[in-house]
Amino acid sequence: MKLIYVASPYAGDIEKNTEFAKSACRHVMNEGHAFFASHLLYPAILDEHQPEQRQLGLDMGIAMLSRCDELWCYGDHISLGMHLEIEEAIRLGIPVRRVMEQENGFAIGRVKNHAPAEAPSLALGMV
Repeated sequence: MKLIYVASPYAGDIEKNTEFAKSACRHVMNEGHAFFASHLLYPAILDEHQPEQRQLGLDMGIAMLSRCDELWCYGDHISLGMHLEIEEAIRLGIPVRRVMEQENGFAIGRVKNHAPAEAPSLALGMV
């Protein structure tokens, strides 16, 4: 069983985006894998309206990414946070898949092959 890092939008319409993220996680499970969704975990504990705490949540998510087998990017919009997650996955050599919502569920794209990027600077120095 692979561990899949789920990336999807969170900010903006948080209620709608949270439900979409839950659907994405259910999709990962239905594909036979385990998931990690930092944007469903950390906002339940941290205050998203406090910049330091929001950044801590982003940093901890990035720290967990290295333990995942793949990153699956859900939705037709890539937020800044998702972009950072994708760049870090590429830098680490973790396969990135685009997953698009369709009428009858989700469609998983092929692995994206990109050149490695520089490591993001983590606000709190977490690795």
